Amino acid sequence: MTKLIIAIDGPVGSGKSTIARSVARLLGYSYLDSGAMYRALAWKALRDGVLLDSPASLAVLAENMRIDLTQDGGALRVSVDGADVTEAIRSADVARAASQVAVVPEVRSVLVDQQRRAGQFGGVVMEGRDIGTVVFPDAHLKIFLDASPEVRAERRRREYLAKGQAVQPAAMLEQVRERDLRDRERVASPLARAADAVLVDNTAMDAEE
Repeated sequence: MTKLIIAIDGPVGSGKSTIARSVARLLGYSYLDSGAMYRALAWKALRDGVLLDSPASLAVLAENMRIDLTQDGGALRVSVDGADVTEAIRSADVARAASQVAVVPEVRSVLVDQQRRAGQFGGVVMEGRDIGTVVFPDAHLKIFLDASPEVRAERRRREYLAKGQAVQPAAMLEQVRERDLRDRERVASPLARAADAVLVDNTAMDAEE
């Protein structure tokens, strides 16, 4: 039986990572978080002082760094040039920077090529914002997850709280709305539901549902 390519897309806080990890575990597939790759690039840009408003510099950085995504007991580990950055890329600062570098066409071109190579043989659940529309438009199964901005903002706020990072609810909701606007209106690979993607609105659902 052919090993499937499963694409799970959706806006920030829609549950992509939670669901993609669970599906991959159930099927014995690899789990690939495309967003982690943009976060890794953003982390390195911040560390090295690369200007986030310089597409050329960011593209060079993307081409010359090595991002490795590996499975560790069902959890995803992320390393940059051999250094584990799994926890470092989950900070609020890196998240904001990632939303900036992700709109750069030159950066997306480099990372989309890497994502296609990683999942080309199937047996993979890949999540992001353009997997079913750009990275794997011919994926065997496409899911588009969504939820209300308020619910998604609260989910993100709880994630940060669990890491000791307090964010006010109103501020988090504003961040989510800004991120939605940036993702949907960017020129390169905007967030959109593929015509053949199954829509799952999980506003009133828990992860198991």
